[in-house]
Amino acid sequence: MRTLVSNLYKYPLARRLRQLIHSNVEQPHSIYARGHNLALRGMAARAETMARKPMHNHSFDRIAVSSQSSYPGLITRAKTLLPILEVADNFKPADLATKMFVPFYLSLESTQPQDIIGQIAPDVAEKIISYPTGTFAVRLVDNSGATSQSLDTSSLPSTTQVEAIAFDKRLRTVNDRSEAIERASLEWRNQGFFPRAIGGKQWRNERYPIYVHPFKNIGVGGEVAFQLERAACELFGFVTYGAHMTMYTPDYRIWVPRRSKTKQTWPGFLDNSVAGGIPVGMTPFESMVKECKEEANLAESVARKHLKTAGVVSYIFQNAQGKLHPEVKYVYDMLCPSDDPAFVPKPLDGEVESFELMNWEAVIEKMKAGEFKRNSALVLIDFLVRHGLVVPENEPNYLEIVTRMHGRLGFE
Repeated sequence: MRTLVSNLYKYPLARRLRQLIHSNVEQPHSIYARGHNLALRGMAARAETMARKPMHNHSFDRIAVSSQSSYPGLITRAKTLLPILEVADNFKPADLATKMFVPFYLSLESTQPQDIIGQIAPDVAEKIISYPTGTFAVRLVDNSGATSQSLDTSSLPSTTQVEAIAFDKRLRTVNDRSEAIERASLEWRNQGFFPRAIGGKQWRNERYPIYVHPFKNIGVGGEVAFQLERAACELFGFVTYGAHMTMYTPDYRIWVPRRSKTKQTWPGFLDNSVAGGIPVGMTPFESMVKECKEEANLAESVARKHLKTAGVVSYIFQNAQGKLHPEVKYVYDMLCPSDDPAFVPKPLDGEVESFELMNWEAVIEKMKAGEFKRNSALVLIDFLVRHGLVVPENEPNYLEIVTRMHGRLGFE
């Protein structure tokens, strides 16, 4: 017996791709800006061409797989989920030097590769150089290769380059560093600098922990270097952490929320079943329990009993303003009985507009149409891999996808 995988290249998909391209003209900072437009144009053209073709039995037009196969068939003619991954993970750590990012350290006394805690874009480095003394320290290098250290960063010779940035050596405690870097961020905000990062409603009044090492001894009781408003973290390229959960039924239907149209970020996009950042003082699990109640109105007893830790995903995103977002997401699963109302998510805090139970093939459709929040699509790919729905036999870029989702983001 043969099962034909549905042809997803219909006119609605082509129209959606064209809409994304046109939206980039008006909104150049959208997730598909710059290089993604070219790929979208190609996908749209292929979608229109294939939608007009009559259906026949050639494998080029329809992919036939055995219903007895131990792995699912290819989902669409695109044959790979790699482009979805590349939207979220669009920066290679090897490019840090060539892109003129300046490494950020706790102290200029310790500037080995393993001491780097952030990567600062050139425009932010310029603001740091001109910032009053007492907060930042800068290491300079001139054309001859000679290095010098400056605590007075108010003016620098034009022949020098910034080699490293750190806190002023007098800022020795967590509180001192936290207050100093947040004060600088607030001043830039009040002066109108970096509005897409910290302007208006982007500022959340929620602090994230920044660790001495982004991948070692983290979490509650871990080695926190300082705390910083979550919106300001991108200015310094600090690693941030979140928790995302996928709720699914035994037949792999997935609960998918649509974000409120009033959200500061990604309004109206599809998302993971429950997701949120991990603020200061909370473990990933406790953060997930809290979000389950606030976003999906799930009882705490249900969350604590049925949440299953499933690993992490990591990636680096560079936005249209050149800032880096190195991110780590702790991922959780929740298997939901199909007929138990206790496992039906409902909007509660206004951040979610609605929930829909979608089969996993439809979820992939929506991801390929660009309807999901960027990092949420990445978490769903990880889910599909872990549950054997995406495997080497149906994903030609399986190895690249899996390894890229679990990297250290250039941190030693």
